[in-house]
Amino acid sequence: MKLYFLRHGIAVEAEDWKGAESERPLTDKGRKQLDREGKALAALELELEVIITSPFARAKETAQIIAAALNMSEHIEENDRLADSFSAMALGEILKSYSKVKSLMLVGHEPSMSQVIGEIIGGGKIDLKKGGLACVEIPEPPLRKGELKWLVPPKLLAR
Repeated sequence: MKLYFLRHGIAVEAEDWKGAESERPLTDKGRKQLDREGKALAALELELEVIITSPFARAKETAQIIAAALNMSEHIEENDRLADSFSAMALGEILKSYSKVKSLMLVGHEPSMSQVIGEIIGGGKIDLKKGGLACVEIPEPPLRKGELKWLVPPKLLAR
């Protein structure tokens, strides 16, 4: 199974946001960057079957922009496990529901996304930038150790 970890795009800074943290949105710059990334991802033909997103506004908006570019708007699902407490254990629970899927994307937040990637590849420090994408291949669920296939920074992906 291929797992694509996508960190949400550039969002309004927490100190500038007056509402609930879960409702903090993307900036215009973040949306434009994700539009470009969506075109690049479409060209890669990732063969995604589902996009699973954190319920937080900035992650949902990221998932919607990418899904639109990939003609996958009907294949977005929210999962609370991708919010604040995302972990390798939470990933394992998510994957139990997708054992027949060969390729999926997870849209979430830092620092948990990088920590989970590091843990499932057997260690190592990963730094997933806003809008960055990592591909990890695991033999098959339930979650075992995986292999980092690639990590693409947002500036390269959005070109």
